[in-house]
Amino acid sequence: QVQLVESGGGLVQTGGSLRLSCAASGRTVSNYVMGWFRQAPGAEREFVAATTRRGGNTLYADSVKGRFTISRDNAKNTVYLQMNSLEPEDTAVYYCAAAQKLLIQTRDFEYDYWGQGTQVTVSS
Repeated sequence: QVQLVESGGGLVQTGGSLRLSCAASGRTVSNYVMGWFRQAPGAEREFVAATTRRGGNTLYADSVKGRFTISRDNAKNTVYLQMNSLEPEDTAVYYCAAAQKLLIQTRDFEYDYWGQGTQVTVSS
């Protein structure tokens, strides 16, 4: 079992930045592909970014490419999502997830563990 707790969400103006953190407990995150997803009101949950077990490979949704950066510190059992140049369209609940896979996964059903989510609101 892995427990994931997200933090760092909040209210920010357009063009601002936030850094989300996902702290894991129970098992080391180095055994998992880690991903970030988000869900806006009335919308489906969507893939944002993911990184492989050692952080050597990353993948981003087209909508965030060049603005968001996923990283991980396995020694701290923590995964991060640095979000820059935020837009109102980025407003959503952001979820951290862990997948016991070798390759990056973009579909939410491939992930085994989820955090409770953290709200990000970008005002125009």
